[in-house]
Amino acid sequence: MARSERLLALLQILRRHRHTVSGATLAGELGISIRTLYRDIASLQAQGADIEGEPGVGYILRPGFMLPPLMFSQGELEALMLGFRWVQKFADAPVTKAATDALAKISAVLPAELREELESTALLVGPRRIVDSEVVDLALIRTAIRRERKLRLSYADSVGALSERTIWPVALGYFEDTRMLVAWCESRQGYRHFRTERMLALAMLEERFPRRRAAMLKEWKETEAGPRRPIGAEAGTDTPSANAKSQP
Repeated sequence: MARSERLLALLQILRRHRHTVSGATLAGELGISIRTLYRDIASLQAQGADIEGEPGVGYILRPGFMLPPLMFSQGELEALMLGFRWVQKFADAPVTKAATDALAKISAVLPAELREELESTALLVGPRRIVDSEVVDLALIRTAIRRERKLRLSYADSVGALSERTIWPVALGYFEDTRMLVAWCESRQGYRHFRTERMLALAMLEERFPRRRAAMLKEWKETEAGPRRPIGAEAGTDTPSANAKSQP
């Protein structure tokens, strides 16, 4: 492995580890000696990488380090472009714009030959089967998720029955034929799935969740791991999770 490739690989390994990782572990993953690893760490630090630690203690990469002109493999470029094309086809306009801006930033720092490979990737995404039909702003949902703020929701189920709910938004799923909000519903005392095209009105409240969203997301995933239909498998309204309390 060339030294430039090895330095990039070292950065990727450090990014994967959220906590301090020993020099022996890093050297083992890269297949290099511990002395070579120390030299590579020093080289990255000299280039501006905020790597903290020392021999015998371990190392951690602090967030915020920007790489110089990027190098990607063919497979990585294909994955980037395929992901962007999927977002462009299935996400709402603000997310698509954000993806376009991110792709432009990546493209701007790529060497010319890699930029050409990125733009000529042959992996395509099929057509979307529905058109956007939401009357609410999905950006408000994403903001509430990030800020862990409650939402007041007016919702119509599959037969048109209306309801008013206070929910704690946990995740927003994008599918080929719908978009689905995962949320804890105060009135149902359980996780429910709300199709965004059936939302009639939405307001973000000042009140925050009493629990951390990350913990709730983990709990919902564990609930979904049980035997049940996938989200969106039936055209219902809010679909109760398998282990959640259920009531009319």
